[in-house]
Amino acid sequence: MQHFVTSHSPSTQQSDCIVIAIFEQGELSPSASIINDASNAYLTQIIERGDMTGKAGETLLLQDVAGITSPRVLLVGAGKKDKTTENNFNSATSSMIQVLNDSGADDATSYLAEITVMERSESWKIRQTVISSAATLYKYTQTKSDVKATIKPLTKLGFFSQDMDDAELASQTGNAIATGMDLARELSNLPGNVCTPTYLADQAIALGNNFDSVTTTILDEAEMEELGMGSLLSVSRGSRQPAKLITMNYKGAGDDRPVVLVGKGLTFDAGGISLKPSQGMDEMKYDMCGSASVFGTISAIAELNLPINVVGVVPSSENMPDGDANKPGDIVTSMAGKTIEILNTDAEGRLILCDALTYSERFNPEVVIDIATLTGAIIVALGSQATGLMANDQDLADALLQAGNDSFDRTWQLPLWDDYQQQLDSNFADIANIGGKEAGSVTAACFLSRFTEKFTWAHLDIAGTAWKSGKAKGATGRPVPLLVQFLLNHIANKS
Repeated sequence: MQHFVTSHSPSTQQSDCIVIAIFEQGELSPSASIINDASNAYLTQIIERGDMTGKAGETLLLQDVAGITSPRVLLVGAGKKDKTTENNFNSATSSMIQVLNDSGADDATSYLAEITVMERSESWKIRQTVISSAATLYKYTQTKSDVKATIKPLTKLGFFSQDMDDAELASQTGNAIATGMDLARELSNLPGNVCTPTYLADQAIALGNNFDSVTTTILDEAEMEELGMGSLLSVSRGSRQPAKLITMNYKGAGDDRPVVLVGKGLTFDAGGISLKPSQGMDEMKYDMCGSASVFGTISAIAELNLPINVVGVVPSSENMPDGDANKPGDIVTSMAGKTIEILNTDAEGRLILCDALTYSERFNPEVVIDIATLTGAIIVALGSQATGLMANDQDLADALLQAGNDSFDRTWQLPLWDDYQQQLDSNFADIANIGGKEAGSVTAACFLSRFTEKFTWAHLDIAGTAWKSGKAKGATGRPVPLLVQFLLNHIANKS
């Protein structure tokens, strides 16, 4: 979808549809007041009849309103005036785009950014509208044969602003993030028989071909074996799909030390010998959402041409039961030289991540952030609202917390105390790959921390935020907004 910015009054804006906000108790937004005055108090009549209450997300499409240039006016509820929350605003924009896309309008202009949302700038509201709109319109179709297209979809969405430059930048940033999220959704939603490690590698090569600023490197199993990645390769032994180590190097800032993003790329996780229950196992195609978010983030920053260096590292494999698969009690040797006792083959994500983290040392990183659907325990702790965050550096943790709040793709920090490390003690190896029932998300991060002693590092457990289950089953595209915002803040703090 294309986007534009205008400073014209809603009563005279040349557009197929004008979108204005109505608050609860019949209060009008500034643009709604202009429309109301130009139409001889038509909106007041509608509200007094009870046709519009102003509840967040409520909509009413009006045709041929007297005194208005646009043939359509869409009223959108925004909740209580001056108390509109971020969730209220997202509900309003999502409802708006659904109605507009089915309305027959080719283009529309939104005046919703004038709504006061708690401590949020106009730029944030415009960017969030673009992101929310893309999420609402996203439909997975790649493996479906009977897809009904919208007869006349919305193709252009405009934003009212008196600060044209800031609004244009917000729109561009939102569009890049939305495109990155769509890429992450699409990769994540593909079935495991399509989205294999080799497929992910091919997509990384395609991404590199799309942007001159991105260079892609793929390591095969023989090359990983030469590097001593015994932990990663132990996971792929049970699969007929060969593992890949994917590196996407975005160069936007000369010789600056890069931010390294390590994304878990388990394209399907059956649990290995420690087989998962059959119910819900289909959702284990989403065990590569961490890698998908790295793809989406690299795409977004390359589109924005950000002045920063970022390396995306994706260890990719399947975790399947097989005669050659890992067995509980097996001991493998990681690239770092540490031996690992595998007590549960379903705790495989940390086995591929630890070698990828060691591999990241060669980039002399400024910081390293890994992103992984790592533990079911994080869903118990935080639900689907917040991503779990653990770090070996509080400044980095604070920066990610801030980026989460800025982007409304929020994180919550959990402890990474030495007290938990003893749960990973093994009688037979340097470290066990699980730490028992207690604090499962924390001990998983503690495992990874053993391989991050040479750099500043944070871990994002996205098992609760990367996809939705049930009727709305599908990938969310998170945490692409968080990661892009972190990089934007990182650039701003260094300038």
